[in-house]
Amino acid sequence: MSSRRWVLPALLAAAMTVSSAPQAVAHGKNDNHGHGKDERVVGYYTQWSGYDRNFLVRDLVANGTAPRLTHLNYAFGFLDESGKCVSADPWADYQRPFSAEQSVNGVADVAGQPLSGNLNQLKQLKAKYPKLRINISLGGWTGSKYFSNAALTPESRAAHVASCLDLWLKGNLPDAPGAAAGVFDGVDLDWEWPSSEAAPGNVVRPEDKQNFTALLREYRKQLGKLTSRTGKRYDLTAFLPANPAQVDRGFEVEEVFEQLTFGTIQGYDYHGAWEPLTNQQSAIRTPAADPTSPPFSSQVAIDHYLRNGAPKHKVVMGVPFYSRGWTGVRNEDNGLFQPAAGPAPATYEAGYEDYRILKAQLSKFTVHRDAKAGHAWLFDGTTFWTWDDPVEMKRKGRYVADRRLGGAMIWSLDGDTADGELIKALTSGLS
Repeated sequence: MSSRRWVLPALLAAAMTVSSAPQAVAHGKNDNHGHGKDERVVGYYTQWSGYDRNFLVRDLVANGTAPRLTHLNYAFGFLDESGKCVSADPWADYQRPFSAEQSVNGVADVAGQPLSGNLNQLKQLKAKYPKLRINISLGGWTGSKYFSNAALTPESRAAHVASCLDLWLKGNLPDAPGAAAGVFDGVDLDWEWPSSEAAPGNVVRPEDKQNFTALLREYRKQLGKLTSRTGKRYDLTAFLPANPAQVDRGFEVEEVFEQLTFGTIQGYDYHGAWEPLTNQQSAIRTPAADPTSPPFSSQVAIDHYLRNGAPKHKVVMGVPFYSRGWTGVRNEDNGLFQPAAGPAPATYEAGYEDYRILKAQLSKFTVHRDAKAGHAWLFDGTTFWTWDDPVEMKRKGRYVADRRLGGAMIWSLDGDTADGELIKALTSGLS
């Protein structure tokens, strides 16, 4: 299984020369602070959504997503070689001006204002939805190269956490001290992956496993001190891999979850066009006829965490608002588990397509479902796409609710339709 997450589109990649809890506080099951449901609804909004996709923070209001979220993770902040937190894209984060039509509050940015960009739009979103918690997500597929350096020693951990709290929570932007204060309610760590290489060139050490736990404890220590000064409660969350081998290699599960407000479990990319056979990328259960080994599914991943000490109410299951696809597929058994020539052509990356874009092409395909395993796919005789539509989203939401898990996490919010049909279906299943 690939642990790859789409992180940066080609446009931003070219511009950046890159490719895509005081001492641990006991949190009750309902961490939603008035959202009226036990399960969390966590969505990733990416800083590059406003480029090729032209999906702005304002669109989270327009398509009905924002009031359905309990937590929004803004992706991503990066780390430099020393482990210090830095902005991956200052223009998108806090410099880009938005017109009145583009902004959440309907007021145009003006030259010289202390905060612009996505962070100012997120600040406006919080003003509109004060119960929504917004966290800065650090790392991701292309931003995890130096996490191992940050976590290596007590000194490096302390320096890393201090720099992240200073930049993102205290809002001390370069040349604008305090300008972004109050935007974020916590930190989401997307280290992909401790003790396992993900993106080529990542720094990987055997001791990453223990150091990750130590890093979380340092976050809790410094967040506790910040709470004592501000009176605010801060989230500490992490994105965690689905592959049991990567879990065992890189995570002290019980100790990790003791520090986390909650953990989001990768619920996608179980298979993709990096493999020669078509397959599911996000099935709830492993399909009976799946010829690959070891088996991958959301249930396999979640059960592995639960067996290793993760409490159910802190386990948040990931769901994709995108598809994985192959072309040149042998026309047998409706295209499933068949050899393919390679990744299907797509808008932003071969073999990867947003749900909203595929939906517009749905007339070309036949929809197939495996209700027992909990997945669907599209096939036209030669091109195959995994297919998480409202039927499957509601099914996934129902699975989370039936198992009394801690909620669902979405990668990523820009893949939904203009009327938010995926998040509506997901939250319908959760309720």
